[in-house]
Amino acid sequence: MVVTLRAFPKTDVPQRVAQAIAMAPDVRHVIEVDLAAHLPLAKRLLVGFARPKNPVAHPAKVLNFRKALRAQPTRLSFEAPDEDRVSAYFHTGGTTGLPKVAQHRSGGMIYNGWIGHELLFRETDVVLCPLPMFHVLACYPVLMSMIASGAHVVFPTPAGYRGEGVFDNFWKLIERYKASYVITVPTALSALMQRKVDADIGSLRGAFSGSAPLAPELYNRFKAATGVQVIEGYGLTEATCLVACNPPDGEKKIGSVGLPFPYTDVRILHLDGAGEVLRECGVDEVGEICVANPGIAPGAVYTETAKNAALFVEGRFMRTGDLGRIDPDGYLFITGRAKDLIIRGGHNIDPATIEEALMAHPAVAMVGAIGQPDAHAGEVPCAYVELVQGAEATVAELAEYAGNHIAEQAAIPKYIEIVGEMPKTAVGKVFKPDLRKRAITRVFDKALATAALEVRVATVVEDKKRGLVAHLLPASGIGDDHIRDILGGFPVPWQWAGPFEQEEHGIR
Repeated sequence: MVVTLRAFPKTDVPQRVAQAIAMAPDVRHVIEVDLAAHLPLAKRLLVGFARPKNPVAHPAKVLNFRKALRAQPTRLSFEAPDEDRVSAYFHTGGTTGLPKVAQHRSGGMIYNGWIGHELLFRETDVVLCPLPMFHVLACYPVLMSMIASGAHVVFPTPAGYRGEGVFDNFWKLIERYKASYVITVPTALSALMQRKVDADIGSLRGAFSGSAPLAPELYNRFKAATGVQVIEGYGLTEATCLVACNPPDGEKKIGSVGLPFPYTDVRILHLDGAGEVLRECGVDEVGEICVANPGIAPGAVYTETAKNAALFVEGRFMRTGDLGRIDPDGYLFITGRAKDLIIRGGHNIDPATIEEALMAHPAVAMVGAIGQPDAHAGEVPCAYVELVQGAEATVAELAEYAGNHIAEQAAIPKYIEIVGEMPKTAVGKVFKPDLRKRAITRVFDKALATAALEVRVATVVEDKKRGLVAHLLPASGIGDDHIRDILGGFPVPWQWAGPFEQEEHGIR
C-alpha cells in the first residue's frame, strides 16, 4: 500500500508516485490525500479547475483517504501486537548512489516522538518545516514529535523547500505563524542568507539543522541575521532518524551535532576491510560512527538481505558510514563520509576539508567536492561552486583562496568550476552523483579529444555492480583497443552506448 497526495497544483509528487507504482506490481492499493479538502470553498473550486492530470497507468486500486476513513470504526478493533513490527519503508542513499529501502518499526517511530516530547518541543511551540513528508526528518522527528508534544507544525508546500515561493517568503511565514523553531539544512540556510530578513521574526527561538555538516561561517551569519542559534543534530534513515542533537536550552558547540539522545549508544571505531573491529577510538580520534538505539533493528535494516551484510559490529552497533569523533565533553562531531572519501594515490582526503574552506569565501553559497577520475592517481579532488546571488568571483580567485586556506596540500582542488545552480536533493543537499557524472564526462571527453578520437561520452549510468559507468558514442574505425589505450588507466569503467542512446544522439 502507498499513501500519497492527490494531484494538486504546483506539485509533481503524485505524478512521480504513479510512475513508481507502475514499476512496482506488488502494490495493490493507493490511498490519496486531497489537500483541497482543507481549503475554503472558493479556493477549493479553483483547485478543481487547476488540478493537473494524473491518469492511472498502474493496476493498483486508488482510494480516497477521507472516504476510506469514514468507512472505518471510530476506535481500534484489534489487539496490540506482541512484537514490534515493520510499519513503513523509506528509501535512503539519495545523495550517494542507487537508493536502498530501509524498514521502520513502530517502536522507532514512537521513540522519535518520545524524544521530541521530552527534550525538544512543548505544546506552545510552532514549528515551520519546509521539508517534504517523504523525508524521514519531516515524518518522524517532526510529525511524531508534534503528535506526542501537542505542538503545532506548518508544512508550507508538499515539495518542501523546492515549493514555489518558500525561500522568497520564508521570513514572512515565520511572522505569519509566529514560528518558534524552523527545520532546515545547511544548503537551505545558505540560500536564506541571500535574502534580507524582511519580517518580524521575534517569535523564533532556534533553527534545527541536520543532513550535512554546518560550516562555522554559515552558523555565524545566520545568528547575526536572525539573533538565534542554529541547533545542529544528527540522524539517519536507517536509524528511523534521531541519534544526537545539541541541547536547545543548553551548551551548543559550533560544528558539533551534539550529545546522543537517551537510550542511544554511539561508538567511534576503527574497522578493517572486512568490517571487524580493530579498536575503539580515543577522545577526539576520528573513526567510523557506529550506533545502537531503539530505532535500529539489528540485522534487519534493509529489505534486501545482502545489504545488511557487514552492516553491524558486535551484533548491535550499526555502521553509519560516517566518520566522526567524540570530544572530552561527549559531543559528537561529524568529520566526513567514509564512502565520500577522495582517495588520491592512496591518500585519503575528506571532502569536508575542501567544502568548509571554500564556504568561508564571502562570494560562495554552496560547494560540492568530489574526486574526479585521474589516470595516474586514481582520482584527484575537484570542486563545484555555486555563488551567492549577485556576487562575483573567478575560478582563478577561488583556486588561489583554496590554496591559501586548505592546509592539506593533497586536498587542494585540481579543478574548480562555477555552476549556475548546484544539483540538489529534495531537502537541499548537494546531489554528488550528478557532480561525479559531470566530472567523468568532462575528463573522458577531454582525454578522447586530446587523442584526436571522434568519440565522446553519451551518458554516465549507475550500475548496481560496477558503480558509475561511462557510455561512449561510437565513431567509424574506432574499436575497443583504441579506447583502452586512452581510458584504460582511469578507475571508471566504460562501454559502448546502446542503440537507443545512439539514436537519441543522432547516430543511426
